[in-house]
Amino acid sequence: MGVLPLESVIGFDGKVNGGLVLHPDGRTLIYPLGATVVVKELGDTFAQTFLQGHTDEVSCLTVSPDGRYLASGQLSFMGFSADIIVWDMESRKAVHRMSLHKVKVQDLAFSPCGTYLASLGGQDDNSLVIWDVHSGNAICGTPVPGLTKCLSYFNVDSYKLATGGGQSLVVWDFDKPNRKLRPHKVNMGSLRRNAEYITVDDNVSAPQPLQSPRPEFFQFWVPAQLEPTFSAKFSVLTLATIPADPRLLPLPQTSNHQDQQMFVGTSSGDVLKIALGACVYRQSGPYKSLVPKGVATNAISPTGDIVVGGGDGSVSVLDRESMKIIAVTKLASGVTSCVVAPGVHKDGGFGLYCGTDSCNIYYLKYSPTQGFLSELVQTCHSQAVNDVAFPKGYSEVFATAGSSDVRVWHVSEARELLRVSCPNVECKCVSFMPDGGSILSGWSDGKIRVFAPQTGRLMYTIHDAHKEVSAIVGSSCGGKIVSGGIEGFVRVWRIGPQSQTMLASMKEHKGPVNSLALRANDSECVSACSDGSAIIWDLATFHRRAELTANTFFKACAYHPDESQIVTTGTDRKVSWWEAFDGSAIRVVDGSETAEINSLDVSSDGTQVVTGGGDKDIKVWGYDEGACFHVGKGHSGAVTKVKFTPDGQKIITVGSEGAIFIWQNMPLE
Repeated sequence: MGVLPLESVIGFDGKVNGGLVLHPDGRTLIYPLGATVVVKELGDTFAQTFLQGHTDEVSCLTVSPDGRYLASGQLSFMGFSADIIVWDMESRKAVHRMSLHKVKVQDLAFSPCGTYLASLGGQDDNSLVIWDVHSGNAICGTPVPGLTKCLSYFNVDSYKLATGGGQSLVVWDFDKPNRKLRPHKVNMGSLRRNAEYITVDDNVSAPQPLQSPRPEFFQFWVPAQLEPTFSAKFSVLTLATIPADPRLLPLPQTSNHQDQQMFVGTSSGDVLKIALGACVYRQSGPYKSLVPKGVATNAISPTGDIVVGGGDGSVSVLDRESMKIIAVTKLASGVTSCVVAPGVHKDGGFGLYCGTDSCNIYYLKYSPTQGFLSELVQTCHSQAVNDVAFPKGYSEVFATAGSSDVRVWHVSEARELLRVSCPNVECKCVSFMPDGGSILSGWSDGKIRVFAPQTGRLMYTIHDAHKEVSAIVGSSCGGKIVSGGIEGFVRVWRIGPQSQTMLASMKEHKGPVNSLALRANDSECVSACSDGSAIIWDLATFHRRAELTANTFFKACAYHPDESQIVTTGTDRKVSWWEAFDGSAIRVVDGSETAEINSLDVSSDGTQVVTGGGDKDIKVWGYDEGACFHVGKGHSGAVTKVKFTPDGQKIITVGSEGAIFIWQNMPLE
């Protein structure tokens, strides 16, 4: 059985605090996406590579000061070990896999020399462990007080680190010869705060630019013109070409590093300044104002000021001495990660990347004279993706149905082209009219909304189509829509220039209709339902022609391209082949050993079937052989939909974690 190669991904797990990491070279962003770690090269290609080895969601990331190693921790199930993987950044290979923590790895930090790795377990084990990076062995460990959430190594001393959490701040001495960790509790007086993030200040007053704070070359794909047939062309717009940034200050002489203080972001919305030598609280800020919804992340800028990311979406620059706000901007959602790009502009500004809990990545440019300028670098769904669809015969764009929007994406560039939002309702299904002239969508409020693919303009709405629209497909002639609802109705709609009329309402199902498939000549369709039946409907008489029954909740169905057979799958973890003429069973194979199969698709040439479900695996089957040839791993949640590109070269999969994975399809071996 072969491995399905992952070509690109669309997504960022913004719910991981501190999950966005900038490599010390200033040219590589690293972030989690489900069980996959994405390494994204900033530059003219925005190339992606993937670190795969985790079995569940990545919970934390850190990179060594010299950039040689990356460490990532994960979540696990109750009672099971949560692994830490150390990766070699040059080879992109796993070096060590370490297992001591239970359920969750809360945080990770490398020592300044890169020899040691500190790991913090979640609330189920609440332990601090020091690892030898070169051998992968644990050196020592100790329980930590209370609910500890964050840790940070000192910048200079490899034998000192700090942890923080529920009303506790502790500085630890690492006694390697005796394999001990000795705590020194920070004296907070009567102050009580819950620590969310720790940054140790190395007292470097002189700016230390390494290289340009942003990529030297940017390209964005913009649609030239989308014809009704979706034979679209895309042109490249070059936004900036900067061979060298003249605004960067020259490299200074090496300064005296000394760990003197640390800044602790709290859930109360203030930043605490702690003197490290005496382990005593000294000061807090922002002066006379708190950050709404707490401080989720903080960092030291190249100029020595404090950058604070708030749960309300605010990004602030604080003066390190007075703790007063110098400048502030507001992003669309809460900030969970903030990393400062190396380099200082001659005007005293700098650049930084911010990740938000809505799973967007922003680049912010700060100038003391102009304030903040922001640019959206990457966007994706922040919640489960329910459906994916391609225009007929066109493989360059696809649409997805998310929690409150429909989005159109470019396959090759993995970029968003169009977004249509409907607040407070969930898009359950999406499809294209075969002529590419409209996007069909079904929503949780029972409405069918149809949009123009070029502009996102609402063309028309069918009110009260169902209690909740769960499946939708358009006829090849463009004059009909077939929809299914959670109440079990399958309905046929006539689409006219000025009106939309219901032609038939077919009610035999006794549960939600999960999938619909339509013949090319619009003569019949098949509906897969959670009541254990899949019905073939005659669309001329609007009566049942045949019924497929099995001991399962049918989740998906699809016609073979020659329309002689139907393939189904469901909660019985089977993939089944049926005769389309009379509904008789042909073949049943085991599709999964552990979980239901939520979706399937048949390639346009009829040689392959792809499936995905609750086991998080993508499986490619030989249609005639009924055997699995390739498996793809990367999702951390249940796979909700799978789809071949019309040309069969790629496979698009979406999941409950909000990720979109683009796989390179492989020939059957």
